[in-house]
Amino acid sequence: MSGDYDRNGLEVLTDDECWRFLEAHHVGRLAVSIANQPEIFPVNYVVQDRTIVFVTAEGTKLAGALLGSGVAFEIDAADPLFHTGWSVVMRAHADEVTQLDELVEVQELPLRSWGPGDKRRYVRLTPHRLTGRRISHPARLTVDG
Repeated sequence: MSGDYDRNGLEVLTDDECWRFLEAHHVGRLAVSIANQPEIFPVNYVVQDRTIVFVTAEGTKLAGALLGSGVAFEIDAADPLFHTGWSVVMRAHADEVTQLDELVEVQELPLRSWGPGDKRRYVRLTPHRLTGRRISHPARLTVDG
């Protein structure tokens, strides 16, 4: 745990803590801008060398990721009972994986599309900013028999 807190009292996660969360999860949200309007798409992903890789088909998500000036990617979790949770947000540049050696490498990753359709376009998100926050309470409720 980083031990640093932001002005709102949320714990600030270190880069390493953010990457541990990203590596431990496999579904996130990709935010893009299409015709100056925000769009958000759920994607399943894997981490490779501190980048995010996902597979998709041609369409709005791919065009928005590749033609825009940048994307955002987010994962989170919350526990409504204990009012705890965390969030990791990445601002990134998206590139389609097109080099043969890289394509062979990403096709060997444990990454398969969850949705229907023929999805063969691999996209890599290279972060330029990574932030994370956690809401935690030092004195958690305990149950005594």
